[in-house]
Amino acid sequence: MSVLLQISPPSRTPTYRGLPILALGFRPFYLLAAAFGAMAMAAWVAMYLGWWMPATQPWLGSMAWHAHEMVFGFSAAVVVGFLFTAGKNWTGLQTPQGAWLGALAGVWVLARVLMWTGPAWAAIAADVAFLPLCSLSFYTILRRAKSQRNYGLAIALGIMGALNIGFHAAVQTGRIDWALHAAEAATGLVAIFVTVIGGRVIPMFTANAIPGVRIRRWQPVERCVIALTLLATVAAALQAPAWLTGVLALGAAVAHGVRLYGWDPHRTLRKPIVSILHVAYAFLPIGFVLIAVAAAGWLDRSTALHALTVGVIGCAIIAMVTRTALGHTGRRLETGRMEHLAYLCMALAAVVRVAGPLSLPDLKPQAIALAGALWVLSLVLYLIKYTPFLARPRLDGKEG
Repeated sequence: MSVLLQISPPSRTPTYRGLPILALGFRPFYLLAAAFGAMAMAAWVAMYLGWWMPATQPWLGSMAWHAHEMVFGFSAAVVVGFLFTAGKNWTGLQTPQGAWLGALAGVWVLARVLMWTGPAWAAIAADVAFLPLCSLSFYTILRRAKSQRNYGLAIALGIMGALNIGFHAAVQTGRIDWALHAAEAATGLVAIFVTVIGGRVIPMFTANAIPGVRIRRWQPVERCVIALTLLATVAAALQAPAWLTGVLALGAAVAHGVRLYGWDPHRTLRKPIVSILHVAYAFLPIGFVLIAVAAAGWLDRSTALHALTVGVIGCAIIAMVTRTALGHTGRRLETGRMEHLAYLCMALAAVVRVAGPLSLPDLKPQAIALAGALWVLSLVLYLIKYTPFLARPRLDGKEG
C-alpha cells in the first residue's frame, strides 16, 4: 500500500512528551474547526433570519464575515490539520507539534476572535499570517523529504493565503463583490484539493472496505479532471463569459461524474465511513452542473456555490475528520450511530441548502435555516464523541 494511504503513522518509540492535543496537526485543528464551524454557522443563520442582533456585529459585515470565515477560517483549519497529519506519513518526518503547533493554532484562534471584534488592522494581520506560516512549515518538511509529488499541496496553501490577502484588500477598498469573488475562488481551490486527494484515497478506501468492488480508472478522465476543475472554478470566480464558464463547468461535471461512476459508489451504501466520501464527491458533478446553469442566468450563484461549500466541502470534512481521527488515535476504522447520524445530517444539510431554494423558492429562508441547523448538529455530534479522542494520548501508545 502506498505510504500516502496509511491510516496510522509508522511504529516508533514515542519521543513527544507534551500535551496530547498538540502531538499532531489533526488534533487541535479538527477540534477547533468543528467547534468554530458549529458556532459560526449558528450565528450566521440567526443573523440572516433576524433572530439575533448582537450588540457588536462583525466589523466587515455579516455576509462578508460568513463567506470569509467558512472558507478561510473553518475549511482552512481542517485542510491544515489534514496536511500536517498526512505529511508525516508521506515524508516520515515530524510535522509541527508541541509549541510551534500550539502557536499556529493560537494565531488561527486569535484571527477568528478579531475577525468578529476588530480592530480591522489587528484582524487582518493575524488572519493573513496563518496560511503563509502553515504553507511554509509544510513545504519545509516536503522539501527536506524531497517529496516533490506533494509540493503542489503546499503551494495551494500559499495560493489560498494570497486569495485571503486579496479578500481583505477588496474589503478595505469597499469592493465587497471582489472580496466575495476571492472567497469563491478559494472555495474552488478546496474543491480542487478534494479532487486531488479524493482521487488518491477514495478508490483505495473503497477497495479495502468493500469485498469484490470493481474500481475502474480511465486515463483520459484522470488526465483532464483536475485541469477542468481548475479552469471551471477560475472562470466562475472571475465571471468569465457565460458560454465559457458553462462549457468548462459542464466538462468538469462530466469528468467528475465518470470518475465517480468508476469507483462503484452504489456498492458502498452499507459502509457509511466510505459512502460519505462518495456523497461528498458526488456533489462535484452536481455543483458544476449548477455552476453552468447559474452562468446561463437560470439559477442564482449562491445556490450553485453552496453545492460545493456544503455538499463537497462539508461532507468531505465530516468524512475525513472522523476517519483520520480514528486511525491516528489508534482506534479501529469502525463507525457507530453517532458518526452515521453526523454523516446523515451533513448530507441532508447539503440537499436542503441546494434543493430547497430550487424547489420551493418562497421558502428559501426556511431552507437555509434548516440546512444550517443540520450542519450545526453534524459538527456537535462530532465534538461530543471525538473531543476525548483528540485530547487524550493514542490508545496504542504510539506518537501522534
